[in-house]
Amino acid sequence: MKIAFYTLGCKVNQYETQALKESFLKRGYEIAEEQGEADIYVVNTCTVTGLADRKSRQYIRRMKKQNPESIVAVIGCYAQVNPEEAAAIVGVDLVVGNNEKKALPEYIDELIQKKQMESADGASVHILPREELVEYEENGIITSMESRTRAYIKIQDGCNQFCSYCIIPYARGPIRSRACQDAVNEAKNLIKKGFKELVLTGINTALYGRDKDFSIDKEYEANLKDIYGIEIIVKLINDLPGDFRIRLSSLEPTVIDPLLAKRLLKYDKLCHHLHLSLQSGSDRILKAMNRHYNRTEYLEIVRILREADPHFGLTTDLIVGFPGESTEDFRDSIDMVHRVGFLKSHVFPYSKRQGTKAADLKEQVDPQTKKARSAELIYESEVSAQRFLKGTLGASRRVLFEEYDHELGMISGFSDNYIKVYCPVADERQGHELLNTLRDVTFTEVYQDGVKGYL
Repeated sequence: MKIAFYTLGCKVNQYETQALKESFLKRGYEIAEEQGEADIYVVNTCTVTGLADRKSRQYIRRMKKQNPESIVAVIGCYAQVNPEEAAAIVGVDLVVGNNEKKALPEYIDELIQKKQMESADGASVHILPREELVEYEENGIITSMESRTRAYIKIQDGCNQFCSYCIIPYARGPIRSRACQDAVNEAKNLIKKGFKELVLTGINTALYGRDKDFSIDKEYEANLKDIYGIEIIVKLINDLPGDFRIRLSSLEPTVIDPLLAKRLLKYDKLCHHLHLSLQSGSDRILKAMNRHYNRTEYLEIVRILREADPHFGLTTDLIVGFPGESTEDFRDSIDMVHRVGFLKSHVFPYSKRQGTKAADLKEQVDPQTKKARSAELIYESEVSAQRFLKGTLGASRRVLFEEYDHELGMISGFSDNYIKVYCPVADERQGHELLNTLRDVTFTEVYQDGVKGYL
């Protein structure tokens, strides 16, 4: 039978989809193209914003239209938070929550049998409530990725922060960390297969190892004296042999304090790039968001990183139009963008999520103001990014080459500090020889969405 997947949202969802693909392949299923015809469609949903909810519903309906006789399974965060709503969508056969994804093959097998016996009646729903999401759901060792150069390793799930605007703690449950040995074994396997960049990802990655039931595997105890949290897994993978690098996905400034920032800088395989979610440049709004840091504390982390490496790449998320956000608060966000010098800023208009504290706040900002502020902040972020790129010219950085464009005669990839780098090559042969290699490149000019450089 053919099964197709459509994945919305974060890198964790993408990782979990890949794990499911491998599970279905082992059972004899054929993986169909995302938009191709299939017997079963799986939509791995997102619920981080209202727009994500709408996209999830749109794709669910679209999949059924492609083959009216198909089975449609809805999984992921939208399914976890709104199972009844998902089950009510015409054509949905199966709704599976986040800590039940691993069992999806069994649920689909059961559903196929019921349909053959003509005993299926309405959508089947499998959801564990948040309080029962207590153990990390191990997906097994992933052996392949769609990318041939970069691989993701999920090390953590859940979040206990409860930012006032965020539905994700309800969708993903409390923090649960993956066993060190499982993560390290997956890293070893991916390095052996030739992946040059390992991206450690999770829902709140920086909280790795901080759940109360987490314990370090005995074989690693002696090697991890006085090391805690996310540094545990960074050290263990950094110590593995091989020509590869490590990248951390989105981190919370609440958890990455100045001491931890300094400690992370000593690992030679760790990329000099962090995605530190600022969300707002206003201390007043940060407090209303239940973000446990202020401007000064955030800037201190930036100072430490940039003192060690003036071109340390920083990317971020920013919300505009949070309830009660004044013009002055918004200007504080613009000020922080220029003070930090972000390489890239993801700007989102505030989206009310029912069940969160912010949804009940008064002084909701009107849509027109949110739209105007989004446009202005995006523009200012691009100005800041261009300034950062210009400041890197003349520098030499390690670049992982990932694509060859024969029309331009260039090969491109990302530097360790997450700059898109374009490099002219002599011919197609050289271009293909350089793919999936790490090379030092000297930056010479700002070009397109990054820089141009030479080997």
